Order: sequence, then structure tokens, then C-alpha cells
Amino acid sequence: MPNRVKVLGLVLAGGEGKRLAPLTRDRAKPAVPFGANYRLIDFVLSNLANANCLRIAVLTQYKSHSLDRHLAQTWRMSSIFSNYVMSVPAQMRTGKRWFEGSADAILQNMNLILDDRPDYIYVFGADHIYRMDPAQMLRQHIDSGAGVTIAGIRVPRNEAFRYGVLQANEDGRIAKFDEKPQSARGLPDHPEEVLASMGNYIFSTKVLVDAVRSDAEDRNSNHDMGGDIVSKAVDAHHAYVYDFEYNRVPGATDRDKGYWRDVGTLDSYYESNMDLVSVHPVFNLYNDQWPIHTWYPSLPPAKFVFDEDGRRGHAVDSLVSAGALIAGGTVRGCVVSPSVVVHSGALVEHSVLMDGADIGRGSVVRKAIIDKNVVIPPGCHVGVDPEDDRARGFTISEGGIVVIGKGDPVPMQS
Repeated sequence: MPNRVKVLGLVLAGGEGKRLAPLTRDRAKPAVPFGANYRLIDFVLSNLANANCLRIAVLTQYKSHSLDRHLAQTWRMSSIFSNYVMSVPAQMRTGKRWFEGSADAILQNMNLILDDRPDYIYVFGADHIYRMDPAQMLRQHIDSGAGVTIAGIRVPRNEAFRYGVLQANEDGRIAKFDEKPQSARGLPDHPEEVLASMGNYIFSTKVLVDAVRSDAEDRNSNHDMGGDIVSKAVDAHHAYVYDFEYNRVPGATDRDKGYWRDVGTLDSYYESNMDLVSVHPVFNLYNDQWPIHTWYPSLPPAKFVFDEDGRRGHAVDSLVSAGALIAGGTVRGCVVSPSVVVHSGALVEHSVLMDGADIGRGSVVRKAIIDKNVVIPPGCHVGVDPEDDRARGFTISEGGIVVIGKGDPVPMQS
């Protein structure tokens, strides 16, 4: 790959994330906390930055305040070398309208491309959990002469209906793109797998500029990167697939190599957090050769206090962040974020506790997601009796996970 290739990263972060409500009631989906210390957007930005893509525009729209603040606090690049990560809100540059789709978001920010004049453009989603070296995908894109390269991940054929499915020829050229097909043909080397689009694309700049401009003139278009731009690129025979199976990230283990999760639902969000807490995690946060970067608040170390029967502060098989205080309670299989307090006699199992959550004396919390600053009163049970949880108005996912959002009242139990 030429040393002087110039790349620009466009991260699509305007999604509303309705299926993650109530976690997205007050924030954009990419700003949802994950893994105790991170936000969802930190994963894509870390992948790009680790691959030396240091000019990144994050296109935002929906309830972006917390996302904008996180980007400003965390993602500061060296201006000496003209590097940046910048939040770009909807600005109505082409008329009095908000973004009408991901392709329209790029069209309305065409000035970013024209000002930066990159050779190639990463167009990546903002809400997946994974490690990837995008430079390896870029190398294939350049070598193939593709107009657009789409990252694909192998998934079971019986799950094809969840994804956009790519069918490619032997040379990697995509012959067909099906959006959430009810049935799909398996891969030649593994008939029970298909290649699903990861929502990550690399474009040669002229191809992207021409595509979004042409799409803007199509009154029948939904102005979506996958359903419209990619579909037309496939029809024009200049779309290629990059198989994520062959991406090699420094420091990856055999267990977490190729890990990718779309956290589009409460259940997938919960399960992805639970992937972090085992002794040999399915996704390893401790790979310092390909770090996930974030902003870390100035907090004291986590503290575990009291050591007597019925009042012993301890945590096992859990991530426990700085500032957390396990004050005589028991934590098992949990993700514990900064400044969480678990009081005496409380039992918390297989749950996600976000920043500042307060778990009262003698309370029990099981298989739950507790949002920032939520207070669980003393003696309260959450995730113990589904009928009681419903009666109190808590959100319950399809998989039975109880979710208490920011500001949700948690009444005392008699």
C-alpha cells in the first residue's frame, strides 16, 4: 500500500436506537455506556485510530449532547499534524431538513470531503463491539481496484434474515446483495455460513461522491448506505467483499479473534457485556497491543469493605471500575461502572450497573441493566419476580432482562 495514501474516516453516529430504549431515551445510541468504562463509539474510533486513520468526522443527529461531550473530552488529536476527531451535527447545509438517511448525511457534509481531499474514505458504523484493523481492508481495496469494499462477517445461514447478505464471486466481486433474506445460499467453503455486511465500507473518493450525488436525485431512494448506495454499487459491478475472517489484530487470542457484535437490542447489549466477565472472556478488553481508548475520570481506586458474616464486600467474575464502593454487598458476574455503590447485604448477580448506580441495603438485583445514577432502595428486588417488575413499570426485554433507565422511579417494596 502506498505510504502517502490519504484517508478520511466518516463515522455514521446519527442513529436513534429505538430498540435500546430506555437506554437511548436521553442519549444517542453510540453514546450508550458499555463495558463499565467505554461508550459504544469508542470501539470504532479506536479501530480507526489504531490503524493510523487520524482524521475522523463523526456525523451526529439524534440527542447528541452526551455523545458530543464524550468526543470533546476524549478524542483530541494533535493539531500540529492536522489530525482530528470532530463531531459534525446536522447543519441543514443543503436546505431546511435534517439527515434523511445515512447517504444523505454524507451528501449534506460533502464539504468535509472536498476540503480534506482524501484518496479513500472509511464509512463505518458507530455502534458495534469488535476489534478490526481497517488498514488490512484498505490494502485489499486498493489492490482489487474496487470502487467500494464492504466488510463481511461469517454468520450461520439460519440467521441470514437478520442481516444484509453478500454473495461474491471467486475474485471477491459481489454479485448479489440481499437485505434480510428469508433464505440464503451458503458459502462454497462452508455451506452453513453466509457473509453478512458489517456496515463498514471503504470507498474510492470519486465513487462515493458520485454515488451520493446520484442518489440524491432519485426520488424513490431511502438514501441509505446499505439499501441504496451499496445495492447500486453491486449492480454496477464495482463492489467487492472483505472477509473479516482474515483480519488479524495484534494481540488477539484464538478465543476472541473475529469477535463482532451488533448491539442493536437490549438482549444483545446485555449479552455483549456478559461476554466480558468470564475468566477467559469471549471479548478481551485487556489486549494492550490494540487498545480500546476512552476518557477515564479522576477517581480513587475501587474499594471493598467489611469482612464479616452477612456483611462482606466482595466481587467475583466481574469488572469493577475505579470509584466503585462494594460496601458489604456481594457482586457476581457483573459489569460495575465508576462510582457505583453496593451497600451491606445487597446481592447483585449477572447485571450491568452504570455510573453512579446505588444499590441499597439488603436489595437483590438479578439479570438487570441499571442506568446511570439510578437508586435501588433498601430491600428492593429487581429481576426476581417478573410480574412484580412489570407491575412497577420496568422495561423487560424479550430475553427477560430488566432495564431501569435514567430517571425511572424505583418504588420501595413493602
